[in-house]
Amino acid sequence: MAAAIEVDLDSPSGATAALRSTRAVRQRAGLLTERARADGSRWFTVHDDALDSAAELVADVTRHHYPDLQVPFHSRWRHFEAGGVDRRAELLSGADATALVDLTVVSVLLDAGAGPSWSYAEPGTGLQLSRSEGLGVASFHAFASGLFSSDPGDPLRVDAAALAELTEQQLADAFQVDDTNPLVGLDGRVAILHRLGAVTAADPEVFGPEGRPGGLVDAVGGSSARASELLSTVLNSLAPIWPGGSRIGDQPLGDCWRHSALAGPGLTAGWMPFHKLSQWLTYSLLEPFGWAGITVTDLDELTGLPEYRNGGLLLDTGVLRLRDRADSARSVSVTDELVVEWRALTVTLLDELAPLVRRRLGVDADQMPLARVLEGGTWAAGRALARRLRGGLPPLSIVSDGTVF
Repeated sequence: MAAAIEVDLDSPSGATAALRSTRAVRQRAGLLTERARADGSRWFTVHDDALDSAAELVADVTRHHYPDLQVPFHSRWRHFEAGGVDRRAELLSGADATALVDLTVVSVLLDAGAGPSWSYAEPGTGLQLSRSEGLGVASFHAFASGLFSSDPGDPLRVDAAALAELTEQQLADAFQVDDTNPLVGLDGRVAILHRLGAVTAADPEVFGPEGRPGGLVDAVGGSSARASELLSTVLNSLAPIWPGGSRIGDQPLGDCWRHSALAGPGLTAGWMPFHKLSQWLTYSLLEPFGWAGITVTDLDELTGLPEYRNGGLLLDTGVLRLRDRADSARSVSVTDELVVEWRALTVTLLDELAPLVRRRLGVDADQMPLARVLEGGTWAAGRALARRLRGGLPPLSIVSDGTVF
């Protein structure tokens, strides 16, 4: 057996590497959940007696949407199917695996909270789509139109040159944004695509001479890969695109935030990692990688996604309760300890909810990994509750820059 590689957790690079793993996400989320269960949280109480009813709701929603229990993966590709339209068929005939990964990466990076006022009127179908479905379909058509390609003769691609030249007005036009149809975080979305272009241009070994995100296919290589390996490739190759708030020294941490109750060795002390958008991207790459002949295994190495639909499900079913109900009315940001802890508790409780849901559906983890429980599932149930209770708004008022929520 090979000796374990020691990581220097007192160095920025070593500490950052340690935090870029779902093992770190689960371990630290578990500590905060254990603390909340012991009545040590300033923000939340945990009510385990509500887990069964939450699982029953998720199982009911899953059966309603998928009576045969053939649940697909939780993925950006579900949004491309909005309104029952098979948009994928339009691309599969003219796009290779690299192009499909190009589309997935850009679309996921554009997928953050749209806000309550924005919607997209799809040309041709007449569908009026909002939130994640609207963002997905808008990004699909932007890709198909060649917005992210610098080669007019090859529109079905994303490359560094086109991303570098993308303007806020171009994205606004593609997403039908104006004063009467505002999109939250439009500037943040353009900025993250600019950073994507810079990263892909700077790393031709992974992304090729034209800086295409689809280079991830060759970077992973082989006929199979573990989910953790795919996530690691995503985290390490795309790390510089994340906004600069969370860093250890010169190392960008991405979706990783401070919590005063977390200890930890060396420079990892006090940090709660999530990597939500990177994990959402990894989930969304499962199908394109499969179409490219690469099977992704060990899917449950990925965590549940700590976002406002899954976290909202836990608050709206009473599994989590705010100590101070006034916190539901005030504006909070992703850096606030309240939000960091909410997301951490969400990770742990989704792991606990999943086997309860499977038991009610009569399936095992092989038939329904977490990627399917989320889709069936917790995300759909959280959205349904939000729609019924608050017209679709999350239970906390989150100020978003369009890069995390």
